[in-house]
Amino acid sequence: MKYFKKIEGDRLYLSPINIEDIEIYTKWMNDKEVTENIGVFTKVKSLLSEEEWIKKSSEKYAFAIVLKENDELIGNIALKHVDGINGTATLGVFIGEKENRNKGYGKESIKLLLNYGFNSLNLKNVMLKVYSFNKRAINTYKKIGFKKIGSRRGAYYKDGKRYDIVYMDILKSEFNDIKDFIFTV
Repeated sequence: MKYFKKIEGDRLYLSPINIEDIEIYTKWMNDKEVTENIGVFTKVKSLLSEEEWIKKSSEKYAFAIVLKENDELIGNIALKHVDGINGTATLGVFIGEKENRNKGYGKESIKLLLNYGFNSLNLKNVMLKVYSFNKRAINTYKKIGFKKIGSRRGAYYKDGKRYDIVYMDILKSEFNDIKDFIFTV
């Protein structure tokens, strides 16, 4: 088995990232539909650059999102910039293949990682950024309990247009208040 069930949910689990998935990650990181939502669509990603990223990520709180039914890798989720003193982190997530989007996998993986971050790592605040054109993601984050804390106007350039970067966060107390809701996907 090349994945390990570090954090398990109903339909998926979060596993340490596997270096053997380098070609899949490289494919996704060169797919505009994936990368325009995470802010890296102008970058060209090679196998070597992805290998370096996977090696660095393996030392942090970055996970492969894997379906339980068939152990299929479908995406990636991470807590970045983890500050143990202040109890803060930044969340990043993506689902790779189009056929796996809009099925609630991102939502379930975020809930699992927030529970881990708040109740295992003792974080107090998790923040994320999302681009204003990504309404589907914004609505998902709101349903989970994230609140908009601000925006940076016109700070993201894509296809000849400028978009706002929207900043959202959730506190441990807010997450734990809705914990019963959190684990029903």
